[in-house]
Amino acid sequence: MNWLEFGAKVVNNLYLCKKSIIHFLIIIMTVRIEDSWLRELADVWDKDYFVRLTQFVRQEYRNGQVFPPGKQIFAAFDATPFNEVKVVILGQDPYHDVGQANGLCFSVNDGVPFPPSLQNIFKEVHDDTGAPIPTSGDLSRWARQGVLLLNSTLTVQAHRAGSHQNRGWELFTDEVIAHLANHRENLVFILWGSYAIKKGAFINRMRHLVLTSPHPSPLSAYRGFFGNHHFSLANDYLRKHGKQPIAW
Repeated sequence: MNWLEFGAKVVNNLYLCKKSIIHFLIIIMTVRIEDSWLRELADVWDKDYFVRLTQFVRQEYRNGQVFPPGKQIFAAFDATPFNEVKVVILGQDPYHDVGQANGLCFSVNDGVPFPPSLQNIFKEVHDDTGAPIPTSGDLSRWARQGVLLLNSTLTVQAHRAGSHQNRGWELFTDEVIAHLANHRENLVFILWGSYAIKKGAFINRMRHLVLTSPHPSPLSAYRGFFGNHHFSLANDYLRKHGKQPIAW
């Protein structure tokens, strides 16, 4: 075998390795990732930390109850393609009670009572924009308009908040934010609470609008979340840059 043939074999093996990792994600974990994200994050799928993460998550779903349902782990990406993102809202963990988490941060399924933070979000939307408080807590209507509703950690054990932290999800979502911050322009990043603010500290404020405030949790909402006007400020920025505002 000459060097040219050897090189071609190495390239082919690398391609097959990456293809197998993606196949593992889509088929074994039963997830669905929108094509533009699959391409944009192509350098992530075969990184060591992500391979370990997928193995861990697969085992967790086999051994117990984990939220959201496996097919909704990447629901935020499926609902909002990379080139259609206009606003990023960063959460932390999925809800950990039965029937709540649907893969979009702060969102719950139709018919599920609003968690306290979501109640406060809707109150601020109403006070800021005049929009009526909705009857459904499913935020997929925001996602379809270009709002990436991204949790820092995408899975959680039932009734155990934070149980999948420090397993690799945070590294993955750091890369997601970096890809958006570095390859897109004039996005709005909405960061509520010290955790989200720290995670988004590297975002270039000259290239994007970064809005920060306390978290909408009842523990902090009255310390600066209420009255932050983030929803109207986001829309003002989108209009300024020729983008359709969000119907909050």
